[in-house]
Amino acid sequence: MTIQRIDSTPRMSRIVEHNNTIYLCGQTAKDANADITQQTITTLEKVEELLEKAGSDKKHILSVTIYVRDMKDFAAMNEVWDNWVEDGHQPARACVEARIARPELLVEMSVIAAKK
Repeated sequence: MTIQRIDSTPRMSRIVEHNNTIYLCGQTAKDANADITQQTITTLEKVEELLEKAGSDKKHILSVTIYVRDMKDFAAMNEVWDNWVEDGHQPARACVEARIARPELLVEMSVIAAKK
C-alpha cells in the first residue's frame, strides 16, 4: 500500500494519492481580498492546477466539499461553479457555511478525485 504525498509542509500535504485516488487539501482564493465571484474562480483554478499536477482533471472529481463564510454568497458561488463544472461530470457535493481560517476568505474547497 503506497501513499504518495506531494508539496508537503510540516503541517500538511497539498496533494495525497492512495489507490489511484487523489485528495486535495482545502483550497482557497489566490486573492483573499476579492469578492466571492473572483475568489470562487481562482479557487477552482487552483483545484485544476493541483489535479493536473497529480495526473487528473476536473472530469475525474468524485466529491467536493465547499465551505462558504456566509450563505448570502451561496448563489454567486453557485453561478461560478455551474459554469465551471462540465455536464456529465458533476461530482457529489456538499456546501456548508463555516468560519474559514482567515476572515477575508469567503470560500474553501476540499476535493477528492480519481487518477486519470
